[in-house]
Amino acid sequence: MNSFFYRGQKLQQEPASFYMDANGKPEEKHIQWLAGKVRDLLSQTTAMKEDIVVICIGSDRYIGDALGPLVGTMLHEKNLPVSVYGTLEEPIHAFNLNGVLKKIDKRKSKPVIIGIDASLGEREQVGHVMFKNGPLIPGRALKKMLPEVGDFHFAGFVNYVDPLPESQFLNDTRLFTVMNLAHAITDVLTEVFVEDN
Repeated sequence: MNSFFYRGQKLQQEPASFYMDANGKPEEKHIQWLAGKVRDLLSQTTAMKEDIVVICIGSDRYIGDALGPLVGTMLHEKNLPVSVYGTLEEPIHAFNLNGVLKKIDKRKSKPVIIGIDASLGEREQVGHVMFKNGPLIPGRALKKMLPEVGDFHFAGFVNYVDPLPESQFLNDTRLFTVMNLAHAITDVLTEVFVEDN
C-alpha cells in the first residue's frame, strides 16, 4: 500500500481528501507532502498564523477517543504560533464543546479553524490520517448531535466499524495506533507552522 494517496472528488460538491499512512513512523517526504496540501488550502484563506485555531476534540478517558487531546498536548509542547484548544489536561468533549466554540468566537475575529478528532473507518483505513477541506462532525460514530467544527479537519482512523456496538471501539482500540496517528498529525502541523516556513 502506498504511504499516501489522493482521493479525488466523487461528486462535484464533495471536497477532496488527502490520506497518509501512519502505521509506523511516516517518512519525512510523506509528512512534507501532506503539510504541503495543508499549506495550499490555508493559503486560499486570508488568515494570518495568529488567526488560526486548532481544536483537538476527544477524551483521555478512552484510548479510542484520546487522539485529539494527545495531539493538542503535543502541539502545546511545540509552542507553535497558532492557538490550540483541547489537551490531556483540558480536553474538549461533548459537554464543553459549545462553550469552547463561543469562547473562540469572542476572542478571535473570523478565525480559521482546523478540527482534529478520532474517527472510525473501514478496516484498511485504520492507522491512516485524513486531511479534508470542510468541517468535522464530532460524535457522529456514537450518534451524538454536536456542532460541526472547523474550516478544515484532520481525522485519525483509530478503529473500524464492525457488528459490535459503536461505543465498543473506545475500549477496543490499540494505544499504539492512536500514538502513531497523534505523532503523524503533530509532525504535519509542525511542518506547516514552524516559523521558518
